[in-house]
Amino acid sequence: MKLPVSPNRDLGQHFLVDENILGVIGRLAELGPEDVVLEVGPGLGVLTDYLAERVARVHAVELDRSLEPHLAPRENVDLHFGDALRLDLAALDPAPTKFVSNLPYNVATPLVVESLDGLPSVEHWTVMVQREVADRFFAVPSTKAYGAVSVLVQLASVRTGFHPVSRTVFRPQPNVDSALVAFHRTELPEEFATVKRLVEAAFAHRRKTLPNSLEISGVAPRARAIEALATIGRDPDVRAEALDPPDFVSLELALR
Repeated sequence: MKLPVSPNRDLGQHFLVDENILGVIGRLAELGPEDVVLEVGPGLGVLTDYLAERVARVHAVELDRSLEPHLAPRENVDLHFGDALRLDLAALDPAPTKFVSNLPYNVATPLVVESLDGLPSVEHWTVMVQREVADRFFAVPSTKAYGAVSVLVQLASVRTGFHPVSRTVFRPQPNVDSALVAFHRTELPEEFATVKRLVEAAFAHRRKTLPNSLEISGVAPRARAIEALATIGRDPDVRAEALDPPDFVSLELALR
């Protein structure tokens, strides 16, 4: 299939071209006529058109303004050009209720993490990401994939669907596998911003014990961290990957 534009390698563009995957996205996203969808990286608009036919409104955020001629104008699609990590997505009107995207690989993780508390109106995510990232979102403790992203996503949501995606649905074909992962919001823990800082500090130095990592990151003195760990029934030599997501909420409370 010949593309109408040349993909921008600097932006890591891999355009979605196979419409067969759209039905899977629609099923996982549980699309309804009242939904307001945030789509980041619409590319050539294949997914955008599909969404626009099924929901009330689509906010499509695209960094590459040269793609504007290829994004067919629709009454219920608002195009926003700019860097999704810099735009004030919380100011979108109407506020998005679902996040459905073929996410650019280089911004997928920070976009999802920031949306957990930064976009409180979003109740459901269905995102196409690198398979490694999709596995990381809901990895279990004491595994290689488990990290800060796993903890934060699992504290804010539950997974509702997963679907491996063939490289052939993209042009050009990426050198990595992809997957669709869907998850639904649960109630955010209190002081989530503080918990997030704690979690990111805990995994910043994976090879070190948790008290040492927290001290190096400036979150808490080592002695105080050891005392807080004892409060939640954990040994002083424990590492971050051994803690379940709820343990970090308890640890943050103990550190207070």
